[in-house]
Amino acid sequence: MFVQLVTVVVEDYDPAIEFFRDILGFELVEDSPATTNDGRPKRWVVVRPTDGQTGLLLARADGPEQSAAVGHQVAGRVGFFLEVDDVDQEYLRLRAQNVEFVVEPRTAPHGRYAVFRDIAGNRWDLITPAVVRVRGSS
Repeated sequence: MFVQLVTVVVEDYDPAIEFFRDILGFELVEDSPATTNDGRPKRWVVVRPTDGQTGLLLARADGPEQSAAVGHQVAGRVGFFLEVDDVDQEYLRLRAQNVEFVVEPRTAPHGRYAVFRDIAGNRWDLITPAVVRVRGSS
């Protein structure tokens, strides 16, 4: 059992795809036409870190309630964690792409991390864990 997808509510599909694919380096797994429950057109857009198992479903906000959630899905907390081999190297790469960081790289007991905002405004930990784990194990 594993978490297959996590939804990230975004303002629009294409800028979100560009952020996750072109800036973060995720792969675009799927971009297919779909319909809402009441028959209006939408898209089924999934991105995923290369070699990752869990993907992000990029869902365009539909209506005022969902629009209000863009960037606030976890009430201002860090809600997403992107593990990398070298936080400092990725921090420099992403800063050069104008990614907004709210916490510069620092070391904590759980590892070295920095906090950035995605295109929607959600906070992400960019993290290199203190303990090296074998991928796929817990």
